[in-house]
Amino acid sequence: MEELVLLKDRALSATAEGITIADARSTDRPLIYVNAGFERLTGYGREDVLGRNCRFLQGAGTDAETISELRDAIAAARECTVEILNYRKDGMPFWNRLSITPVRDSDGEVTHFIGVQSDVSARRRAEDELRRAKGELEVALGQVQRDLDLAARVQQSFLPKKAPELEGLAVAWEYQPCTHLAGDFLNVFAHDETRVALYVLDVSGHGAAAALLSVTLSRWLSATPTESCLFRPHENNAAGYRIARPKEVASFLNERFQLDPRLAQYFTMIYGVLDVASRRFDYVAAGHPGPLHIPVDGAACAYASTARPIGLFPHVEFEEASLTLGPGDRFYLYTDGVTEAVNARDEELGQTRFCDNLERSRDVSLEQSLRGALELMNEWQARQPSADDVSLLAAQVD
Repeated sequence: MEELVLLKDRALSATAEGITIADARSTDRPLIYVNAGFERLTGYGREDVLGRNCRFLQGAGTDAETISELRDAIAAARECTVEILNYRKDGMPFWNRLSITPVRDSDGEVTHFIGVQSDVSARRRAEDELRRAKGELEVALGQVQRDLDLAARVQQSFLPKKAPELEGLAVAWEYQPCTHLAGDFLNVFAHDETRVALYVLDVSGHGAAAALLSVTLSRWLSATPTESCLFRPHENNAAGYRIARPKEVASFLNERFQLDPRLAQYFTMIYGVLDVASRRFDYVAAGHPGPLHIPVDGAACAYASTARPIGLFPHVEFEEASLTLGPGDRFYLYTDGVTEAVNARDEELGQTRFCDNLERSRDVSLEQSLRGALELMNEWQARQPSADDVSLLAAQVD
């Protein structure tokens, strides 16, 4: 028994944690034992603490609620574990993970309290630093979110405000970014009393870089002759300019937005001019799907690209194509975010399903047909967020 007691004493002395035993039957529950771990932890020697209540470790920064929790547990003779700010003999604070356990005799009476103490200051400092860093990050993220919201509003402010008011013409559009900022863009506006410009473009990638380029392009493709590449000087015209042909517009953009190896950005675009009087749509589809023609009677027709994407290669010859519409015919311009939407089996919606859906919506308005196309896409991808931006622009000539 003596050897066993000596072994237990050596074990308690060797442990890194502070171990204390307080006499529960004496007034003020004085300490009757502290191990070497306690001395190392607090800087107090046995002679300093035996016969004293352990509250001498408390100080000005010790939390009153934690002290109250300890007192209540001791008064109720139940186990308790807290983290409490204590002070070493030299006055230095440390965070003490204190566990108190009552010891009972054979009659169930509490005779002693065993305290186990560990220095958790390093962990508490790490947690405090983590909370501080988290707070700073939340502030920064909040600012980023506000900046993104503002940038998205600026980008969408360049979208068309209303449809051109030309007799016999109806247009509609839908614009659905997959994130705050989109690489897609679209516009439609009247050149004059009979001709309308329409375009849809898709910048490679997503996010801020793609959005910045799409906004830049929207200014180059604006209705203001002095700022836009959609017009060319013309000496014999009273206004001093003429409407540029679609292939001229594509060539101009291709020369000025050549691929930057650092950004690897390029874009696809379909741009065209619709003459409402003749019902003819002249366009260039640079790496972009051509128009979907939905006639009043007969099968729908999907047209292919007419040239390579803009920015990939210098000195590209851009070819134009023409689409002649019958009375009441429609055509749709779109980005591949629609047709490349995937379902749970990783199958793309595809052009055929998209085209069939538009065929079935001949008898509803343009706006309703576009909403129906978006509904088809959302159902196809089980209403999960789109992985790409979606732009749709439709026109009908009566």
